[in-house]
Amino acid sequence: MTDRSTFPFRNRIAIAFDFDETLIPQDSFDAILTRFAIDKEEFDRQKMQPLLDNDWEKYLASAYCLTKISQQRPEKERITREKLAEVGQNLKPIDGIPEMFERLRDCAARIDTELEIEFYLITGGFVELARNNRIAPNFKRMWGCEFSYNSAGEIDFIKQQMTHVEKTRYLFNISQGIDRTEDKDLIYNYRDFSAENLHVPLDQAIYVGDGTSDVPCFAVMNEYNGFALGIYKSHHRPEEWEHHAQITPHQKVANLAPADYRENSELMRSLQLCIESIGKKIALRKLSIGE
Repeated sequence: MTDRSTFPFRNRIAIAFDFDETLIPQDSFDAILTRFAIDKEEFDRQKMQPLLDNDWEKYLASAYCLTKISQQRPEKERITREKLAEVGQNLKPIDGIPEMFERLRDCAARIDTELEIEFYLITGGFVELARNNRIAPNFKRMWGCEFSYNSAGEIDFIKQQMTHVEKTRYLFNISQGIDRTEDKDLIYNYRDFSAENLHVPLDQAIYVGDGTSDVPCFAVMNEYNGFALGIYKSHHRPEEWEHHAQITPHQKVANLAPADYRENSELMRSLQLCIESIGKKIALRKLSIGE
């Protein structure tokens, strides 16, 4: 039957998450400092701040300082890929997350057994930790800051950074099905990209994040009619959400819920409602092609 729909039909939903304080309860860089017995206050004040005062970009400054500390240590105490992997393995996900993935797949299956859910991670932290966490197998792709390593496996600088705005690039990569970094410039032509060739339209995407670094992604979700969900630590009140009062209407979220992924929590209900809303829209489009 001829396709009568004015919208592309893609029978999948993409859900993208931040990592630090979204899927784990702490900042992953702080976990690195703790593992290697580096005093955070001293690191920030004596190492980082002079660089920031000299207009260094935050992620570059943190990687540079950490690399210098590692290089000045005895060989056995240096920061290596293997040791960073151990940090990632020891990070405990927020309550309910290990079971969340299957629950959301089940939610989609109740709408249509052929409806696919794809999970992605876009973090401003060092993605090496997330890739070694026990929840990593649930994600189709993970992106974030990345270290380069020397021949001994020791960190020698940063090869990939992830600024707040940089995160949005990967939302477009998800939508277009782009897997290779050399294709990154294609995102700037997103409006001209053929809808029929999209891997998943952005109005079939959900982004979940915890604060300032996620605001550009919230804006993209709103612009393309996807869903943006904000979360906050359960012991904080919503009005204390970082820079919440400064967010423009274009950057607001569909809901702001405590960081609790257990069954029947507000956050899980929010995710399920987003999936149901997108799923029913996909089902309507599916009718137009006679399936």
